[in-house]
Amino acid sequence: MAPTRRPSAKTEGASPDAADESAKAAGKGAGSTTRVLKKYPNRRLYDTQNSSYITLADVKAMVLAAQDFVVRDAKTSEDLTRSILLQIILEEETGGVPMFSSQMLAQIIRFYGHSMQGMMGSYLEKNLQAFADMQARVAEQSKGLNPELWTQFLNGQAPGMQGVMGNYLEQSRHMFEQMAKQAEALFPGMPGFVPPKR
Repeated sequence: MAPTRRPSAKTEGASPDAADESAKAAGKGAGSTTRVLKKYPNRRLYDTQNSSYITLADVKAMVLAAQDFVVRDAKTSEDLTRSILLQIILEEETGGVPMFSSQMLAQIIRFYGHSMQGMMGSYLEKNLQAFADMQARVAEQSKGLNPELWTQFLNGQAPGMQGVMGNYLEQSRHMFEQMAKQAEALFPGMPGFVPPKR
């Protein structure tokens, strides 16, 4: 089997041979399991753990497998992880059934530069984590069910899930109201939060 062809320093910047030694040490040293990916000027991603090039689909598979990784610029070592994750989201949004509506994206954009930007980021992250935890509990409860039992389980869960989602949204709304009250107490001149009508 022919050895994997590596990029030349002339066309790709630094050669993986020398440059990846430190990346491999960072990815494997001291019991760390964080996988280091390097991004080259030609947009190719190089997996320093497996010494091979990978695609965005491979990175998505790593995300789905909950594999810790970091993407670094091959030349500057700048952390590019967020931009790669945003690329994956963009591909998912344009290629399949989108998760975000235009209205939701516009609302998110409006928070950039807003005084509440940091709070909104934290709020969305906590809500997403709570939703993921709830999904994991449902998956745990459904383990060992055959297809017929699974169908019965889902049919029986529909009203219950609606109730859980209703409670989740109500708690989420309550949490945001509490955050707004705290902000109003700290900054008396700030207009009060008026919750949206249901």
